[in-house]
Amino acid sequence: MPAPMPARHVPGDIVPFLRYADPRAAIDWLERAFGFAPILVVDDGAGGVAHAELRLGSSAIMLGGLKDDALGMVSPAQAGGVTQGIYVVVDDAEALWVKARTAGARVAINIYDTPYGSREFAVRDPEGHLWSIGTYRAGSSEG
Repeated sequence: MPAPMPARHVPGDIVPFLRYADPRAAIDWLERAFGFAPILVVDDGAGGVAHAELRLGSSAIMLGGLKDDALGMVSPAQAGGVTQGIYVVVDDAEALWVKARTAGARVAINIYDTPYGSREFAVRDPEGHLWSIGTYRAGSSEG
């Protein structure tokens, strides 16, 4: 397994975290569908995943297994839908569109061109989390 990324403290870094019923399957799927690379996977002592970190380019996400804790996080299936989504910025949305569909992503929005110059699409992972993929770089003047 690759070594964890060195810590860097930049005010405003945003790292989404998700919970999955089957985090090992989620890690595998995110790798196949979007190209995420696991950089840290911590076993929970019962064959599950207590904490994992995956990298895509210079960004990262964290995930773990579903559990009854103070955060009260539930899966999209338990919630009866999604209440948030993750937007992933890529240079080539077309290539990831093909890759995600080949990995079995459930299409929420087919690939299209936005009025603000982005090429993007939205899919759901096997547990229902919503992933939007596009070329638009929010927060910058780059489109």
